[in-house]
Amino acid sequence: MADEEALLPISSSTPPEFLPDALECYKGVLESLQQAQIPYAVAGAFALHKHTGIWRVTKDLDIVLEAKSVPEALSRLEEMGFTTHIEDPIWLAKAWRGDYFVDLITAMGNAVLIVDRSWLDRAESYDVFGVRCNVLAAEEAIASKVFISRRERFDGADIAHLIRACGSRLDWDRLQEILTGHWELLLWSLVFFAYIYPSRVDIVPQQLWDDLTDRLQERVRHARKHEPFRGTLIDPNMFAIDVTEWGERDLFLEYCARHPSLLQPREPKDRSEE
Repeated sequence: MADEEALLPISSSTPPEFLPDALECYKGVLESLQQAQIPYAVAGAFALHKHTGIWRVTKDLDIVLEAKSVPEALSRLEEMGFTTHIEDPIWLAKAWRGDYFVDLITAMGNAVLIVDRSWLDRAESYDVFGVRCNVLAAEEAIASKVFISRRERFDGADIAHLIRACGSRLDWDRLQEILTGHWELLLWSLVFFAYIYPSRVDIVPQQLWDDLTDRLQERVRHARKHEPFRGTLIDPNMFAIDVTEWGERDLFLEYCARHPSLLQPREPKDRSEE
């Protein structure tokens, strides 16, 4: 247990040291996508740093884009010597070259949130590896993390830090719009924030606190027996027993089945064989 804990990341504002070949690789990716006029936003560690000042060591580059842009993006990366494939048709394509990876993200893994052009239009300008590009706005960054609360990964600390850093200027209406139908997770995230930063709860508008807590009280007073179990939208593995043995619906599979823009699987292209 001690060895495992020693490997966990520790939050810091100290920038990681990127090797020269990593800088060259990722800078080339960003510039190539721009030259191809593919709309995208950088997410992950760089978006977190932009909004909070927190640096996280990373060996991959997270790119958010619309599903329709993935084929052209993969072609560009293959021209740069990357091997590519569709990791998950719901949300993720991957490219790798040596030790370096690029994730092309088009949705959340549970198929609840789908990246559309509004995510990219709202992205904010920032320098990444010396390239002026766009990174995911704080609202979309928060929304993309509220479902990540699995046994092996929990992004609650990232959400709390994003609210602490950006709460006074967040577009809370936009955040609620993205999370339509999943407001309980927004309230959960805000309560988590209030526990961590009790002296900063006024960053969140009072009206939002009132609206969400009123909705929760209404939900508790008047349970809606027809509403389905939603555990698999959080973690299909830990809540598998509810479906396989206790007879609950599997909303994860239902969301996946009606996904509007699945990525098309393709064979990896290995440049070493050319």
